[in-house]
Amino acid sequence: MFDLQQLEHAHGVVGTAMPPTPALAWPLLSERLGADVIVKHENHTPIGAFKVRGGLVYVDRLKREQPGTTGIISATRGNHGQSLAYAASRYRLPVTIYVPRGNSVEKNRSMQALGAELVEHGEDFQAAREEAIRRAAATGFHIVPAFHPNLVLGVATYALELLRKAPDLDVLYVPIGQGSGVCGCIMARDLLGFKTEIVGVQSTEAPSYALSFAAGTVVTTESSNTLADGMATRVPDPDALAIIRKGCSRIVQVSDDAVAAAIRAYWTDTHNLAEGAGAAALAAALQDKSRLRGKRVGLILSGGNIDFDLFNRWVIPQAAVAGGRVPA
Repeated sequence: MFDLQQLEHAHGVVGTAMPPTPALAWPLLSERLGADVIVKHENHTPIGAFKVRGGLVYVDRLKREQPGTTGIISATRGNHGQSLAYAASRYRLPVTIYVPRGNSVEKNRSMQALGAELVEHGEDFQAAREEAIRRAAATGFHIVPAFHPNLVLGVATYALELLRKAPDLDVLYVPIGQGSGVCGCIMARDLLGFKTEIVGVQSTEAPSYALSFAAGTVVTTESSNTLADGMATRVPDPDALAIIRKGCSRIVQVSDDAVAAAIRAYWTDTHNLAEGAGAAALAAALQDKSRLRGKRVGLILSGGNIDFDLFNRWVIPQAAVAGGRVPA
C-alpha cells in the first residue's frame, strides 16, 4: 500500500499540527497486569483522539491530488468527524458531518466549534453514513469514507512513534471501530520489519469484525448497541477486514462492563480519562492477564472523549456497586 518513506512523510504532515503523543510506562498498570506495560496516549492530541492524524493526512493529500475540491462530507460517531473538521479548518475547506440521532452531545459541540455543519440523521452510524453519501452525490462535495488508505496512512503515524520508542513489544492491543487504527498499526509494524503480535479489540455488543475475522468474510450485525461508541460498527469494510485477517493474530471481545472497569483503572492508575473505545485495549489485556505475565505489552489509549453524562450513567454507578474499588 505504502512504503516507509511515505509513512515518514505522513508523520511530517501530522507534525505540522501536533507533537508526538506520549508513550508511557505506568507502574500501577504493570502491577495490575503482571506485565511490562506501555500506553500510547492518543487522548493527548488536539481533538483528544487518534483520528486527527488520519484527517490531517487525508485532507492534505486530497488538496494536492484534487485541488478543485469545494468541500467534504462524512459520517461519524464523533472522533472521525472531529478529525475532518480540524483538518478542513486548517485548509479552509467547508465540511459537513452527519451523525446519528442521540449522538454524543459533547462530540457534536466539538465538531461544530471546529467549523463543521452538523446534520443529525438516522438511528445509528450506518444510517448516517448512507445519507451522507446521498448528500455528497447531490452537492458535488467530496465524500470521505470511514475507512480509506490515506486515513490508515495518517493514523499509522502513532504506531510509528510507539514502535520506534518500544521496538521490543511482544503484543499490542488495539481497539477496532471501522478499522483504520488497527490497520495503521499493522502497516507500521510491517514496514519497520518488527514481529510484534497485534490483537484487535471489539465490543461484545458490536462484534461485526470479530465475527467476520472468524468467518473469513464480511459478516454484518443488526445492531451495535455498545456504550463504547467508537467501536459501534455494524458493517465491516472489506478492505480493512482483509488487512486485519492477514495482520492480526486474533480479535478479543469485551463487554461494556469490562470497558467501564478499564476506564476506572486508567483513572486510578494513570489519572487519564479514557472514552469507551480508548479503554477497550486495557479491558482486553485484563481478560488476557494470565497469558501476558512477564511480557512487554502495548496498549492504545485511542481517545478520551467521553461525555460527562455518559461517564456518570455508565462508569460511576459500577464504581459505587464495587464499593469504590477497581478490580485488579
